[in-house]
Amino acid sequence: QVQLVESGGGLVQPGGSLRLSCAASGSTLDYYGIGWFRQAPGKGREGVSCISRSDGNTWYGESVKGRFTISRDNAKNTVYLQMNSLKPEDTGIYVCAAKPSVSCTANIPYNYWGQGTQVTVSS
Repeated sequence: QVQLVESGGGLVQPGGSLRLSCAASGSTLDYYGIGWFRQAPGKGREGVSCISRSDGNTWYGESVKGRFTISRDNAKNTVYLQMNSLKPEDTGIYVCAAKPSVSCTANIPYNYWGQGTQVTVSS
């Protein structure tokens, strides 16, 4: 079983950057595809990005393509989400999740979730 803890959220002005971290314990992230999700106030959960287990293939939601970059450091058992050119509509709680599949886009549910970190983009 893996436990996930997110960090790196905060308040940032439009156009600014943040780097979120998803640190794992209890198991190595090598075994999991990792996804980032967000939920804005009054809206449903939205997939933001994911990174596959072995080959590092990535996926991005249309609203963040070209601005966000997901990466993983298996030595540190951590996945990162670099967020650049942030917009007010990026505001929300960002949560990372893990699933035991090779591809992060496989039709298998994420079964381990973190608690989330708040990102607020506002002037």
